[in-house]
Amino acid sequence: MNLLLTGAYSFTPGQIESFQALGYKTLFVQDERVPLEIDTSTIDCVVCNNLFLYNKIEDFKSLKFIQLTSAGLDRVPLDYIKSHEIDLHNARGVYSIPMAEWALLKILEIYKDSLHFMQAQNNRKWLKERNIMELSGRTASVVGMGSVGKEVARRLKAFGVKILGIDIFEIKEDYVDRFFHINDIDKALSLSDIIVLTLPLTGQTRYLINKERLNSMRQDAVIINISRGAVIQETALIDALNTGKFRGVALDVFEQEPLESNSPLWSMKNVFISPHNSFISDKNNERLFRLMYDNLKNYIS
Repeated sequence: MNLLLTGAYSFTPGQIESFQALGYKTLFVQDERVPLEIDTSTIDCVVCNNLFLYNKIEDFKSLKFIQLTSAGLDRVPLDYIKSHEIDLHNARGVYSIPMAEWALLKILEIYKDSLHFMQAQNNRKWLKERNIMELSGRTASVVGMGSVGKEVARRLKAFGVKILGIDIFEIKEDYVDRFFHINDIDKALSLSDIIVLTLPLTGQTRYLINKERLNSMRQDAVIINISRGAVIQETALIDALNTGKFRGVALDVFEQEPLESNSPLWSMKNVFISPHNSFISDKNNERLFRLMYDNLKNYIS
């Protein structure tokens, strides 16, 4: 089988040889974000991320298997893949731990007001801060109880936080105190001190967190978004922040990336911004290669 590998993953020569040992004839292209100057009609399998944003999947006439290096599925034509019975795999579980750790980091930064101490240190000022809060006894809604959401919930539970799990399928886990179907999200959000968004972006979840839901949240709530930027209606969030709402908001993802330099989010009080970086970890490459190798091995066997 012909296997196309792209620069979405930094393959070593030994890793490419391991695919060849399975029986694949490999072809590598560094940049998948341009139209490919190769005959794609004979490609059976691909490992990629953004390939089909820049190349028509219809041109891959022999395609039977796709392995994504991302957890999200919003960059591939799902309807076409389903109708043509193409075997699709994402990077489920690969990035869950670092993303959960990042979410916890930001919650603690907000609750412990770490920005105050960093600014004081930069100015060489001995300034105590009395407005410090505990996580213990708080209530958190984890919206999207996939692998990332579960890792977030486990870690928050260890801090004595009550966990409300929100999804389309009921989650029965020791670390989830109460489950809410996504249709009942408004009730869960009204009970929550902390909202962590970990759900995928779909037609149904776009702007799930809209003006009405932002307005209905608690005045001092904390929002963490590690899903996709368009899950939150960004203009409505900015409006809410301008009224002084929310103890803190941590955003790793945005509707438009990179976030434009003139976005008011950059300079807003109590807003923590990172450049879609929460998934980064020194252990990702090992986990991702093992996942794609196992999936390709199972497919060809």
